[in-house]
Amino acid sequence: MIWDAILQAISPYILLITLTGVSLGIIWGALPGLSTTMAMALLIGLSASMDQNTALSFMLGVYTGSVFGGAISAVMINIPGTPDAVPTMIEGHALARRGEGGKALGLAIGASFIGNWVGIILLVGFIPLVLSFALNFKSWEMFLLAMIGITVSGSMSAGSMPLKGWIAGWIGLLIAFVGIDPIHGVSRFTFDVLELQDGVNYVAVLIGLFGLAEVLRVLPQKDHYKIPEAVGSVIPPFSLLMKYAPTAVRSGVIGTLIGAIPGAGANVASFLSYDIAKRRAKPEERAKWGKGSYEAIVSAEVSNNANIGGSLLPLLALGIPGNAAAAALLGALALKNVVVGPTIEIDHPGLIYYIYAALIVANLLMYVAAIGLIKPCVKLFSLPRGVLLPLIIPICVIGAYAVRLSMFDVWIMFGSGFAGFVLHYFKFPTAPIVLGVILGPLADENLRRAMMVFEDKSIGFVASQYVGTVLLIALIAIISEGILRAFRNKPQPGI
Repeated sequence: MIWDAILQAISPYILLITLTGVSLGIIWGALPGLSTTMAMALLIGLSASMDQNTALSFMLGVYTGSVFGGAISAVMINIPGTPDAVPTMIEGHALARRGEGGKALGLAIGASFIGNWVGIILLVGFIPLVLSFALNFKSWEMFLLAMIGITVSGSMSAGSMPLKGWIAGWIGLLIAFVGIDPIHGVSRFTFDVLELQDGVNYVAVLIGLFGLAEVLRVLPQKDHYKIPEAVGSVIPPFSLLMKYAPTAVRSGVIGTLIGAIPGAGANVASFLSYDIAKRRAKPEERAKWGKGSYEAIVSAEVSNNANIGGSLLPLLALGIPGNAAAAALLGALALKNVVVGPTIEIDHPGLIYYIYAALIVANLLMYVAAIGLIKPCVKLFSLPRGVLLPLIIPICVIGAYAVRLSMFDVWIMFGSGFAGFVLHYFKFPTAPIVLGVILGPLADENLRRAMMVFEDKSIGFVASQYVGTVLLIALIAIISEGILRAFRNKPQPGI
């Protein structure tokens, strides 16, 4: 079955679509102030008219390309194209100022290539184990899983103020409840607006929160950077990569594991790997940290690219996205009526194998496209930010309109964008909102179905659902840890 999937993934048309996705992802990731999630959210609209496998290859290409793309602007102009490229920026730009920018970018390409392989291998190795365990999940367990995903995302993305993250997740749940109730067919929160009967289009919300809101936030910022005159050779120095092979393997495992934690994201993975690599580096290498360390670039780039495979592990096995970019991929799958989770192999036989194949092809094409696109990407940086970012607004409008051909969705996108801008100003994370919107229907339907099953049953019967009990304890532990962290970081009077 895997060979059939590979043959499909390498057909000429699919290869062209994947290369297009990878190239768009690299260019998008390289543009200062944008992000992987933003790329995924805005380009969902292009995948709406594609068939299932083509759309998957395209979106995985965008995902793979944009994660690497952030390293280009990070190294050359000291502005991370994506948040997870900050460690690469710290080390890479220092090297670029010494005339070693091409070598630093070549190393980033090779490290990204290796990181993707580590993530894919661990994804393939662990997903059968997780799936076999997840088949024991029923309605009660699926509800708890959805709530754990939203709660963890809120806790991880809000730092010392987890309550703000949870409030953001609850806002997403409320948005998901708009429309016709799936159990009894009753209208909820529609306020007699006919367009709301079908619910709120999560793609429009996604584009607004991560597209328009980002433009509104970044556009007023001052723009001070100098375009480098020359890049130099960007051929990956694999001899240098082999020197740091232990760092690459360790960072790949860390990136994959962090990716599997809902809400953690590639930025957490890259910073954690960067910190651990610094602690474990030899004294002479540690002295280079912050001044241009090749080992530091390897640790960060391997980790944030391995994060891709890690983020797909909970997405495919449990239906919970590992990060906001994976949530966008979940949205693209939902457009094709693909419900991921424990029964994915039963409902969609062969789909997981195709995803493996598409990831491998996207990684190979990323390696080739990255070498060819670095120099043209640097030319794009000559565009003033005041010209570049407003061009994104029509893309936001087209992306929101394309899914359901509805102007109402465009207004939803604008409303979500302004709401996202305000929430960011008050330091509320937006990723939990997206997870709430996407996982809300799963939580709603499964909770109500579980309540029907538990009707007239004793507490002992509920407690006998051992998997559900473990998940409930985990949910309580996550909330308790967040509350303790909030109290621990609460400013003391007089300080």
